[in-house]
Amino acid sequence: MSQAFMREGDDMSLTDVAPSLSALTVFLTKGNNGVRVYEKKSFKDSSGQLIHTMSDGLSYSHDAKGKWIVVS
Repeated sequence: MSQAFMREGDDMSLTDVAPSLSALTVFLTKGNNGVRVYEKKSFKDSSGQLIHTMSDGLSYSHDAKGKWIVVS
């Protein structure tokens, strides 16, 4: 896509999203052409890290700096 057609805010990356689950949901929904993405479940892994499994098929958590990351 040409840079000329990009709106401000369209170039936001996952690490730019506020650390709240609602902000993540809004970001993922925008990236999914407006089709709502929602949390399917959340759990703590063996290290105690909170993992959010979303309806887009990916799981997300915070890194050491509090930024969102995709976890496998």
